[in-house]
Amino acid sequence: MEAHLTEWLNLSIRWVHMITGIAWIGASFYFVWLENNLNRKNPRDGLAGDLWAIHGGGIYHLEKYKLAPPKMPDNLHWFKWEAYWTWMSGVALLMVVYYLNPSLYLIAPGSDMAPAVAIAIGLGSLVAGYVAYHFLCDSVLGKRPALLGAVLFVLLIAAAYGFSLIFSGRAAYLHVGAIIGTIMVGNVFFTIMPAQRALVKAIEDNTIPDPSLPAKGLLRSRHNNYFTLPVLFIMISNHFPSTYGSQYSWLILAGIAIFAVLVRHYFNTRHDSNKFAWTLPAAALGMICLAYVTSPMRPTTNATPVASQASQPAATVAMVEQASEATQAPAQTETPTAAGNPDFTKVNSVIQERCSVCHSATPSSPMFSAAPAGLMLDTPQQIQQQAAKIQAQAVASQVMPLGNITQMTQEERNLIGVWIAQGAKLD
Repeated sequence: MEAHLTEWLNLSIRWVHMITGIAWIGASFYFVWLENNLNRKNPRDGLAGDLWAIHGGGIYHLEKYKLAPPKMPDNLHWFKWEAYWTWMSGVALLMVVYYLNPSLYLIAPGSDMAPAVAIAIGLGSLVAGYVAYHFLCDSVLGKRPALLGAVLFVLLIAAAYGFSLIFSGRAAYLHVGAIIGTIMVGNVFFTIMPAQRALVKAIEDNTIPDPSLPAKGLLRSRHNNYFTLPVLFIMISNHFPSTYGSQYSWLILAGIAIFAVLVRHYFNTRHDSNKFAWTLPAAALGMICLAYVTSPMRPTTNATPVASQASQPAATVAMVEQASEATQAPAQTETPTAAGNPDFTKVNSVIQERCSVCHSATPSSPMFSAAPAGLMLDTPQQIQQQAAKIQAQAVASQVMPLGNITQMTQEERNLIGVWIAQGAKLD
């Protein structure tokens, strides 16, 4: 029952996080589009531009004032709660998924780090990340946006590298995303909203607004806009073990973040010209290159047999330690192989012992009331049908079993890998 309730709690919070996140990012994208598509030719007095649009069967006329209308409206809509609820639900999701089961989901397999320490590092990184970002923005770098962006990028990738040493692959990625999300909501709460309130108050009091506050708000808003696509990737990254499961997961994240920023930059600037149109094919080519360099080598069957536990105890200990470093295993490295033609009976025995405790119609693990992702490995036919997924998660990236909780050895991974390479036959 506890696992069942946790699953529904996870679902509820994740749903709220997705809904509010869509609302926040959608509003950000819309206002950037609106700003870029204003008609600025011969606007009415006091206007910076206007725009006509049709949507949902109606025609809209939107106007932007250079500063404000002669009289402030009674109802002025503010965009803030989308950001606040996205962050609050995201932190709640981080706690439910990673902090309630730190040994399973948060801490790197094989690590002896205390759960409380790992949680403290995770939460502390959110605070430290925003404080460092805020300090840099208010420093002399704030007047050099391109250099500031480069420094922020290097620091975030450094954080990804540090997390990859102590956290599981998925947790490392999600904590980088949580830092970025905290920076984004901090921008809204501590900079953008105060600047907007000061502007409205100055207009109401008929005084001259402080120009430095809107300038800061504009810089932070621009940062939030460029952060969105990398964050969206991180939100879905747990479905793709060839990224977070690689030994070089932090470099893969760096590459995808660069491609995402390039794509965002094109859409932010295409109203002026298409001089950045090259960023789209460049990003697509970059993704193809990443897919190639992270592809695992297919195991061969003529390699030296892996030493057995009885004859090579020291080697076996090393293999178990290597297997326990599940999130650190390089996906692009050639997998050691087992000798001969693997008997499916042995493969099935390994999978039932190491995998089916969770991936079953009736999981024996108390942490799951149903098979994760609906993937069941109870029968030979189910195992054969899911061979590609087993190869990706248990052999190539070695991110499964989660936290290597069932102690799958490298020899067992090799056995499964060779069986799949030979056609995943059941006879």
